[in-house]
Amino acid sequence: MDKTEIAYLAGLFDGEGNIQYKQYMRKRRNNEKAYPTWSIRMEVSMTDESIIRYIHEVLGVGTVGKRPPHKTSMGKKMQYRWRCGFRDAYYVCCLFWPYAHVKLPQIQKIIDHYGAKIMNDKVVNLDDYRAAMSLE
Repeated sequence: MDKTEIAYLAGLFDGEGNIQYKQYMRKRRNNEKAYPTWSIRMEVSMTDESIIRYIHEVLGVGTVGKRPPHKTSMGKKMQYRWRCGFRDAYYVCCLFWPYAHVKLPQIQKIIDHYGAKIMNDKVVNLDDYRAAMSLE
């Protein structure tokens, strides 16, 4: 994966992607005390399957699914969707961070959420990434 591919995917995601970062308070069945949970997800949806497969192949994380058209669909075409969530989303956000513009505030929220926590070997440290890319 080179800088050009990451920059292309970041631009594609800025235009076609969606980020969900929400916190919910949930209650346990046998306990009145609520606890916080997060919904962290990134996705790109489009009718061109080859682009969705390319995103999945280059990033190496997430899943590819399809959604058949329904009666209210305007284009009546199959929709393909790449999705990832939680720590995979953190990994992708670290890659996209130097190149994102439109989605940068949401990307930063995900990076801040996971930044201080211990990560698995698939996730990069943002400070190390910036130094390696000579961004500081």
